[in-house]
Amino acid sequence: MPDAVMLFAAGFGTRMGALTKDKPKPLIEVAGRPLLDHALALTEGLKTRVVNAHHHADQITGHLSGTDVHVSIETPDILDTGGGLRHALPLLRTNPVFTLNTDAVWSGPNPLSLLAKHWQPEVMDALLLCVPLVRAIGRKGSGDFSLASTGVLTRAGDLVYTGAQIVKTDGLQEIPDAAFSLNRLWNRMAGTGRLHGLTYPGSWCDVGHPDGIALAEEMLHG
Repeated sequence: MPDAVMLFAAGFGTRMGALTKDKPKPLIEVAGRPLLDHALALTEGLKTRVVNAHHHADQITGHLSGTDVHVSIETPDILDTGGGLRHALPLLRTNPVFTLNTDAVWSGPNPLSLLAKHWQPEVMDALLLCVPLVRAIGRKGSGDFSLASTGVLTRAGDLVYTGAQIVKTDGLQEIPDAAFSLNRLWNRMAGTGRLHGLTYPGSWCDVGHPDGIALAEEMLHG
């Protein structure tokens, strides 16, 4: 089981509109608690926890001051998920790692524990936790993947990526760009049949847009 996690918190949060003008999206509160804290609660017990920061990075750093959480500052440019993960590797110091988006709220089994239970490094380069589109609260748009009976993921389908995964980081070094999406890495893994998925049995809400706040609170209190 990986003992390090990367939490993505560097984005501009443009879908949040005015809410992220003076505040980073991970510090927006849901049920009286910042999104970042909801995510961090899922990572308790892991040896190494790293949060990346760019948009209002000073607020992220200040919020985490006095904790054991490392902050990977991306400057002068934001690096996207793939570039951000690669930039944080010196802090993570292990392979594979968990990664977790901070703009979602969960109700049910701990997603990282679930991933660890099903991780098979001999056949997987990444294991992505997904939820059926019909159960993806707050999701706007279509699904991301289809899941075969073998557990292999392919592009397009009715499964939504939840933002939680275990991933081997070796392939990051083969991508020449400084800023790039993890989709680039996943596409390479999918080409060799080593991109795997797992369906989350609990409830999950996308809080990447303003409507998601009330939906997440309803889910948590329901």
